[in-house]
Amino acid sequence: MSLARLLLYSLKNRSEESRHIFKRFGSSKRFYSSSTRSTGSNTPPLPLPEQSTSPSPWRSLIIPGSIIAGIGGLVFFIHYNDEKRAIPKGQGVKFERSAIQGPIIGGPFSLINTEGQLVTEHNLLGNWVLLYFGYTSSPDVGPVEVLKMAKTVEILESKQNLKILPIFVTIDPQRDTPAQLRAYLREFDSRIVGLTGPVAAIRQMAQEYRVFFKKVDEERDDYLVESSQNMYLMNPNMEVVRCFGLEYSAEKLTEAILEEMKKSGT
Repeated sequence: MSLARLLLYSLKNRSEESRHIFKRFGSSKRFYSSSTRSTGSNTPPLPLPEQSTSPSPWRSLIIPGSIIAGIGGLVFFIHYNDEKRAIPKGQGVKFERSAIQGPIIGGPFSLINTEGQLVTEHNLLGNWVLLYFGYTSSPDVGPVEVLKMAKTVEILESKQNLKILPIFVTIDPQRDTPAQLRAYLREFDSRIVGLTGPVAAIRQMAQEYRVFFKKVDEERDDYLVESSQNMYLMNPNMEVVRCFGLEYSAEKLTEAILEEMKKSGT
């Protein structure tokens, strides 16, 4: 029996019981007052009902009725919301595929290189790209990562006869002007392309590539930049195929890049 039908059946039985009670005792006028004395009969007077503690049969039905309405409304609300949350058949494929492939990394950008020329993602099409986000004032991790990038490019070109385009995007555009970038990157490898631009453009590209950064230890114009330290390998279609952390050496990085190139048939 369903919940609604069971509740209605219970309510109906309570109503029938109430009718029998009224037929048996009649209206309240037939009850004796507590001041009525005995007239010689052995039958004691009926006690006066205490209105404050014993509610009438009809009044007792109000509470179950409210509970029934509340339960019914709650059941309907839960069922309605479950139906809204349910994914219709055939419409969950896109979500499942996205969960397997992971979040989309990368997107359009518009920055300038160390020569003041505009560079967008279209200018990089057709090249394998090794992309790194850093800043020239980094005291420790930054120089190590740029050096690793330079060594990897050298190994691939000299030993494997394979070319890869190294890109350095600054996350400190306030201080990393095109001239500053050019002087800094030449200390490592002149093949590394430096990109900078307006703060808004840098932030947009960082968001697209899931790169975190923020200023720390600020003292006027002196500060450090805390950031995620990842390198991205991008295929000639400008699609991110691998992400490398600090644990990779130049040799391991070279091997991983060669593996990806072989997969693509390069």
